[in-house]
Amino acid sequence: MADTDTIRTVVGIIGNVISFFLFLSPGPTFVKILKAKSVMEFRPDPYIATVLNCAVWVFYGMPFVHPDSLLVITINGFGLAIELLYVSIFFIYSDWSKRQKIIIALIVEAVFMAVLIFVTLTFLHGTKDRSMLIGIVAIVFNVIMYTSPLTVMKKVITTKSVKYMPFYLSLANFANGIVWACYALLKFDPYILIPNGLGSLSGLVQLILFAAFYRTTNWDEDEKEVELSTSKSNKSDV
Repeated sequence: MADTDTIRTVVGIIGNVISFFLFLSPGPTFVKILKAKSVMEFRPDPYIATVLNCAVWVFYGMPFVHPDSLLVITINGFGLAIELLYVSIFFIYSDWSKRQKIIIALIVEAVFMAVLIFVTLTFLHGTKDRSMLIGIVAIVFNVIMYTSPLTVMKKVITTKSVKYMPFYLSLANFANGIVWACYALLKFDPYILIPNGLGSLSGLVQLILFAAFYRTTNWDEDEKEVELSTSKSNKSDV
């Protein structure tokens, strides 16, 4: 019979695979943006929030903060890189006012991480205290990441359209939360359990909204909007 550590490692690997696809799931959205050369009505909020979330979790997984957390580092390191790519695409195809907001948000996040790392390594000695501080911070920003789609969910309810709430992202969020919650339960880690339990709940709500408003969504408008945005972009290039 496999011991708890082995099972936890296997579940962690499964979590890495699901998280890998979670980070790649917005791909179709960015294909639309690249084709249209416009962000249209898509919002960068979830991706900017995820940048900070991944950065905090990478730091949490460091051996001098929380030992034996290699699987946490690997997937969040990949996530940090891919989310920065998404934000860069948003930046390129946004107008100046939106670009300013993105720049300010990233600067604030960079300064916050610098202060957090300095305080942790300078004033806290021992992995227990460091794990507690970074774990609490990680919970807060995980909650922010999972609640950032609230703006999108509000739009879904008011417009009765799920066009701007990617299905695969919602599904991946739900599955990811479930698996990492199981991972945290096998060797109890409240800092991983709490945010991922909330994440699975957030993903479930999004899936329910998708099922409720799928039929009322006018998918034909999506292609027209891409064509219109492409046309405007081409005119501006002339």
